[in-house]
Amino acid sequence: MALNFHQLHIFYTVAERGSFSAAAQALHMTQPAVTMQVQSLEDYFGTKLLLRSTKRIDLTEAGRALLPYAKNSIDLIRDTDQAMSTFTKQLKGRLQLGSSLTIGEYVLPRLLGPFGQEYPHISISMKVMNTAQIMEDILNHQLNFGLIEAPVNHPDMHMEAVMSDELMLVVPSGHPLAENKSVTLAEAMQYAFVLREQGSGTRLVMEEQLKKKKIDPASMKIVMELGSTGAVKSAVEAGLGISFLSASSVKHEVALGLIKVVKVSDTKFLRHFYSIYLKSALLPISAVTFLTFLRERDLQQWL
Repeated sequence: MALNFHQLHIFYTVAERGSFSAAAQALHMTQPAVTMQVQSLEDYFGTKLLLRSTKRIDLTEAGRALLPYAKNSIDLIRDTDQAMSTFTKQLKGRLQLGSSLTIGEYVLPRLLGPFGQEYPHISISMKVMNTAQIMEDILNHQLNFGLIEAPVNHPDMHMEAVMSDELMLVVPSGHPLAENKSVTLAEAMQYAFVLREQGSGTRLVMEEQLKKKKIDPASMKIVMELGSTGAVKSAVEAGLGISFLSASSVKHEVALGLIKVVKVSDTKFLRHFYSIYLKSALLPISAVTFLTFLRERDLQQWL
């Protein structure tokens, strides 16, 4: 009998989740099937790997020794999929992903066309929602992975930066700052702002950068907080205030002369877009290919 990667993956998931039932849920398997595969792995090595009790699962000394090798094998498979994904052109399948608002509404639509030309047999189903909803759907196995605008910390989630973006100062076309080629951050802070709601990825990035510049976000003259980038753009167009928004989200309005982008000379609001998925999941090769496609693209080329 040869060593079975599938069994290593199951063993690792049981060890990480702490129970056969939790591992079964994460792996879309029945609990007896998970138990049987772990027992087969123990038979292969001729030693117990897990100590079973009614309350929890503990690793034996042999199990603790095997755990890092099991993790390395999973990482190697993921790295192999990523390395080979650019050579695999005849992929078929359906991807189910979640995307936060800015990425789903303004970034991915411009990238899905080129991706579809390279991989015409992969169909994509995308749900645009907030980060908390994306994480919930991933944990409930409703989505393969998600794309979000700000980093998160969850013990069951793998997170990786896949694209870069920049927030820009945007002002109405008739605003006093509209004719300036650049302004300082202090100059911009003198004006009224229309912002995304607290907790949005865009808002978090802006506030973190202000704090780095020793500016208290609470000192801003915020006249309105809105729940979508589209609403913020409309408010800026109407002259209600200025804002910081992703350059990708205002391309159309800038082309029409409705909004002006003004450079902030003494700081940059750079950020990453992140992919998130379950640590216990091995993504399908179609998903790995899509994430590799995003990593290899210069975002500004497409926006």
